[in-house]
Amino acid sequence: ALYKKSYLQKKMSCLHRLRIKHASQIVLICKNHERYLAGKDMQSVSILEATSSDGLSVVADEAGIVHAVGFDSEIDASLPNCSYTQEIDASGMCVLPGLVDAHTHPVWAGDRVHEFAMKLAGATYMDIHSRGGGIGYTVSCTRQASEEELYASLSNRLSNMLRSGTTLVEAKSGYGLDKEHEVKMLTVIEKARREHDISVSSTFCGAHSIPSGSTMEQATADILDVQIPHIGKLMQSGDLVIDSIDVFCEKGVFDLDSTRQILLAGKKINLPANFHGDELNPMNAAELGGELGARAISHLEEVSDEGITAMAAAQVIAVLLPTTAYVLRLKLPPARKMIDNGVAVALGSDFNPNAFCMSMPMVMNLACVNLRLTMPEALIAATLNAAAALGKSDKFGSIEKGKVADFIIVGAPRWEHLIYQFGCHDQLIKYVIKSGNIVHHKS
Repeated sequence: ALYKKSYLQKKMSCLHRLRIKHASQIVLICKNHERYLAGKDMQSVSILEATSSDGLSVVADEAGIVHAVGFDSEIDASLPNCSYTQEIDASGMCVLPGLVDAHTHPVWAGDRVHEFAMKLAGATYMDIHSRGGGIGYTVSCTRQASEEELYASLSNRLSNMLRSGTTLVEAKSGYGLDKEHEVKMLTVIEKARREHDISVSSTFCGAHSIPSGSTMEQATADILDVQIPHIGKLMQSGDLVIDSIDVFCEKGVFDLDSTRQILLAGKKINLPANFHGDELNPMNAAELGGELGARAISHLEEVSDEGITAMAAAQVIAVLLPTTAYVLRLKLPPARKMIDNGVAVALGSDFNPNAFCMSMPMVMNLACVNLRLTMPEALIAATLNAAAALGKSDKFGSIEKGKVADFIIVGAPRWEHLIYQFGCHDQLIKYVIKSGNIVHHKS
């Protein structure tokens, strides 16, 4: 009888990776595993609020997946014999999903601090581009750098993003512009995807600019006939995992027809379209995205009303980049019009040598102040909708049972402080949790 009792107790006991307990708030974002939220559904986030007598808990299992969320008393009752590898007392603090950065260019060598002075003096993005600066300058530096050098700088940047609360980030190539150097960049991204704590979504962006000495027609042919077939083979062999394809659809770069050809070629090797459109000039890129069933389009400062309608109808996600409009003093994208017309809006930092920002809390603040998003809209855009723009909202972007246990714990009683306290995220974020593991702790 004693043996049987001991056996049953052992059988009923369990070990989980992490329990966060006594939190004041847990921001779920949504409750029904929605793929994204749009329109009026972006007006509020799903939140659990502690009572005066009962705090809140979230449990991550040994696989790093959310196992349970609820009041402390509920978790105690439902998991009576459980122990935890790590426990965090979040008294007076709130728990949010890990942030998602839906648009970055994090692999490059050489900085462009000298160009910042040119912009302040009145030079436009295309002025600098036409003088051999901008993307062309970074391409030259990146081609000269070794894989080891590029990985070292990328790893450091990703670690900085992680400390700022980002747990899933999109990473583009695009500073190689030929087969050899684009593959070098994608290989560096792949190494980070496999080895770094942060989750990485890889995007092939060989059509980021026209290589020096080439024409749009020649560059398009090289991407279609050389780069995409080679990358397709590397994907089939398992050497590379790539999640999407990008084109800079812009006047003086890739026109609408070239963009269509490249995106369709990417689709043939199972790369969904997630591309730059309608940034500096109206290009009808949003209409094209609707036509092709793109997963997402970024920038959209110059999007048309017809483009907004097309995106909403085709469920194309708008990835807005408030840092870029801020740095380049561009016309702001019509975020309110997009949301009011049913487009799901996401946010990205657009981290690159031209817009040097790794902080999604700062991006959310800019989105609220400059793009007129509410704080709930900004948070949804930087979590669930950003994950959806990467095709990963089934696993990331909200705190729900069965999703990856990515959390940030903010040292404030309400989650809004993460946006309200501009530039203070390094003080506010006390913990970053990745797959149930503590990857950053500020004591």
